[in-house]
Amino acid sequence: MPHARNRNPSPIPEVTWDTGLKEMNETWKGAIACLGVAVFFVMTIGIIYWQVVDQPNKNWILRGTFSGLIWERRTQSLVIQTLDEDKTYVEIDVGNVGSPDTEVPFVRNLCWLNKTEFCYTWESVAEVKISLEVSEETECYGMSWTPASCHVVLKDCFSMSNVSWYGGGSVRGQSWPINGQNTSMQPFIVSDLRDTSSGYGSALERYFLGSSGTRVAVLLSPDIPVQLGVESRQQFCLQSLPGMERLPLQYSVCVARHVKAVHQEAALQLSPHSRELPNMRTLWLPFWNFLASVDSGAKVEKELRTLSNRLRRHHLSEGVISLNEHSTTLLADMDHDYLTGRKRGLSKRQIRDLGLVKLLNISITLTPFMSVHTAQFHTSLAGGEPYWLSLPSGPQGQLIPVLSQWGGRFCVKLNITNPAAVGWFLDRVGALQDLLAMEYVLLEGAEGSLHEGQGQGSLRPLGGERYIGLMADVAARMGESAIMTAGTRSSHKPVFVRMPALQSDWGPQGLRGLIPSLLHHALLGYNFLLPDAVGGSLSGDMVTDKELFIRWLEVAAFLPVISFHTPPWLYGEEQVLNLTRVYIAQHQDMVVPLIEKYSEEWRTTGHPIYRPMWWLSPDDPATFAIDDQFLIGDEVLVVPVVERGAVRRDIYLPDGGFQWQDSRSAEVFDGGTLLRDYPVALDEVAVFLRRS
Repeated sequence: MPHARNRNPSPIPEVTWDTGLKEMNETWKGAIACLGVAVFFVMTIGIIYWQVVDQPNKNWILRGTFSGLIWERRTQSLVIQTLDEDKTYVEIDVGNVGSPDTEVPFVRNLCWLNKTEFCYTWESVAEVKISLEVSEETECYGMSWTPASCHVVLKDCFSMSNVSWYGGGSVRGQSWPINGQNTSMQPFIVSDLRDTSSGYGSALERYFLGSSGTRVAVLLSPDIPVQLGVESRQQFCLQSLPGMERLPLQYSVCVARHVKAVHQEAALQLSPHSRELPNMRTLWLPFWNFLASVDSGAKVEKELRTLSNRLRRHHLSEGVISLNEHSTTLLADMDHDYLTGRKRGLSKRQIRDLGLVKLLNISITLTPFMSVHTAQFHTSLAGGEPYWLSLPSGPQGQLIPVLSQWGGRFCVKLNITNPAAVGWFLDRVGALQDLLAMEYVLLEGAEGSLHEGQGQGSLRPLGGERYIGLMADVAARMGESAIMTAGTRSSHKPVFVRMPALQSDWGPQGLRGLIPSLLHHALLGYNFLLPDAVGGSLSGDMVTDKELFIRWLEVAAFLPVISFHTPPWLYGEEQVLNLTRVYIAQHQDMVVPLIEKYSEEWRTTGHPIYRPMWWLSPDDPATFAIDDQFLIGDEVLVVPVVERGAVRRDIYLPDGGFQWQDSRSAEVFDGGTLLRDYPVALDEVAVFLRRS
């Protein structure tokens, strides 16, 4: 019988096999678990390493056609570069978005798939939205920072490393570029530099132009308060104002391949309206300051006769006599019964009956201030109209004029937002012009950092910046012969602007600062200037330094208007009088026609009439910091002497693919040439004419 196979083997081998398998499974499980922990540990270390060490230091945020915006993680800055990263337009330090304890990560766009916008939020600090607008020649990045709370102060700083910056606000001792300035963080508004010597005054626009071989413009939002500080040769910073409101920080950064393109884009944003020319006849007339210190209208008339006779005797009779506010008030308060019999149809010169100045024009000075001790002030109150900047006495209280000071007196200031008040002021101006037969009106006192209320009890501040723009509207309504002492948001209006007074010395607050101030005003659009008087007038004293007077006169001859504080006959030398006549004639024969020619270009393009060296050589670093030469248009280069005792100076001829001819010797030089120790005698000024 065949042997039958046992179908139920001994359980011992089975048990032995199961035990071995289980032991092997546990071993592999432990190994796999250890391996998993190791892999997890390695991955964790890798992620940490990637985040801390190996994460890219920068990532692209937005890209245009030739530029892009990059986030630099280590420096916590925004950088605009060319797409090939070959050139940097500007570097903006965002200052940890207002909090030194905030760690800024590798940022991601929260605007999703929108390629022209970037959004990001730093929790409890701020959120940012950046938009890109691309045109044919420029690309503009609109930056808008919004704080998470009113306690957060936003601060963005623009590096001055390898970039020369221009623009902003006038300062005492103006520099060109502004890299050498040092101003503390303060509200970016127009102040009266006579009272606030460390502030911003005269010409101020929310516009900065950077030059580094590439071109970049920074334009601040026009209606949001902001602070500005300049740290010499390091950076300039924009900072939001702390307060009860969450005030944003908003600005645009525009880049272009060419300086004219980026400046023209800025000009369009600064002056969206058509540009108007002022009275161009003003360019032909030298201004003579009336300096007599008198206490009655009769004495003003007597001194005017004396000044008029002297001007006529020295063959300087065609011009304008400029009266200050005090002399204007004295004449206005006189009894002018002798003027009541005027015949209609006669000119102001023909009807003027002061027994004098019939060959001269007269400029009077007015302000928006009114002394509280005058009868006119009390009369204005009786009318019931809010003619003066006022605040309510309570929630539903009566409007009370706010007191301020002007000229050492307690005054109130015209409520420029009230049409009735403006009409009253214009009627007053017209009455004075008719009474005194004056051709020009100088408006002082619009500048200042007032924050009084406006309108019917509104507490919204009416700062000096907005007040100036509104006063320029009033000035334009006076005709084409108005002059203001400050300009902001008003470069397109038909008004002359007077440059700040300078010291009577050779330093940066004297003659050395005249050309930087000229270039600053012109870049911001204020080409039609009434410069400070020859020799400086800040102290009010006569200039005794003959050399300073002559060198200053040589510069003034090429400016829009020649103004005098110290009369040239004071020196008792025929040389000074002869030079005064020569340079007045040169101004009228050569300079005025040039200004008239390039004023049409300014009107259509916004290009400055007075131009720096880099305007013709935008890629030449040698031109970026030249602050003692200037161009009139593209064809006349003026190179005055601004150093005491110098009869030689270095001259740099900008290279635009053309040559320059010395107007004195007719010698011709190639552009890009540096002329060392070029002779310029005391009675000469070097002028070069462009040759194609």
